[in-house]
Amino acid sequence: MDSLGNPLALILTLGLLNCVSLSECVPNAQPQVPCFFIFGDSLVDNGNNNDILTLARANYRPYGIDFPEGASGRFTNGKTIVDVLAQLLGFRGLIPPYATAQKNAILRGVNFASGASGLRRETGRNLGDHYHFAEQVEHFRSAIQTMKRNFNGNDTMLTDYLGKCIFYVGMGSNDYLNNYFMPNLYTSSYQYSQKAYSTILLQEYSQQLSQLYDLGVRKAAIVGLGQIGCIPYELARLNNNTNNNKTCNDNINKAIAIYNAGLLQMVKQFNTKPGAKFVYVNTFESSKDLVSNADTYGFSVIDKGCCGVGRNNGQITCLPYQTPCQDRTKYLFWDAFHPTEAANLIYAKKAYSSASTSDVYPVNIQQLAMA
Repeated sequence: MDSLGNPLALILTLGLLNCVSLSECVPNAQPQVPCFFIFGDSLVDNGNNNDILTLARANYRPYGIDFPEGASGRFTNGKTIVDVLAQLLGFRGLIPPYATAQKNAILRGVNFASGASGLRRETGRNLGDHYHFAEQVEHFRSAIQTMKRNFNGNDTMLTDYLGKCIFYVGMGSNDYLNNYFMPNLYTSSYQYSQKAYSTILLQEYSQQLSQLYDLGVRKAAIVGLGQIGCIPYELARLNNNTNNNKTCNDNINKAIAIYNAGLLQMVKQFNTKPGAKFVYVNTFESSKDLVSNADTYGFSVIDKGCCGVGRNNGQITCLPYQTPCQDRTKYLFWDAFHPTEAANLIYAKKAYSSASTSDVYPVNIQQLAMA
């Protein structure tokens, strides 16, 4: 596919995307797809947890310290990866959270993500209320009923419309962080081997994706898990009793690699369905790249949160009104769990425009939008 006819592709090729927003780079550009829908956890939650009873919320300073709207509920200092992707896809303005989305805004896309959510229903309950993946799918089903009014109840027209949209789905992190590798609260690690657990997770994932496919989803970016064993939270636990200076928990990363391998195969299987164009976003490899080439990307701190408490700023997450690090662009992690805006920019650009199938397979999100 020749992408040089696309003005944004040319800008990316020339490396001029300092403005990030498509509207800044190409003022008269239109969105490349009619709508953008997001499913996921705290990595992409933009406010759905703000008004529910949970510890998994980020609607307080210093979260959002570099975000125009302030502490909106995003678990980072600025933009999330889907905020950046929305801009790269040409959307003006933000994709709203489902919790507060106006009915007339749903047609261009909604964010259903919820901090602490997982594929399994019990995942994340240690943190309080949230919307697990199956609930997010039900929220999308409800949104479809609202959207039908724009198509005079014509299911065929609506399905055709949805088939042109991009769907971002990133689930599974909390099924390890707030379930399998939390043996004091959950029994899953005693019940299942790492392989068996990944199989169970992927079965649930496949069932929910099948429902989305039946609802009209055809273009989906399925996001793999990053190196969870390398986040500040796990490093703080790893170095709890000994100062061994290890940079990652290899046992956790091994479990994640098993899950990701199965997720890639699931994406390939979905692409055998009529009209399906699913891509796999390899966050694990992208995160390895950011760590291995930290200096190249401008990062000088890769093992500590910019904001947090204790070892690696990872034992307790960012507290209300805590003073974060001064230069957030030098940090890979904002807090114990989540990347900084600077890291999210890189992850988004890799997913959107990388020519390497080790970053995104079989095509990138820009090519998916054009397909």
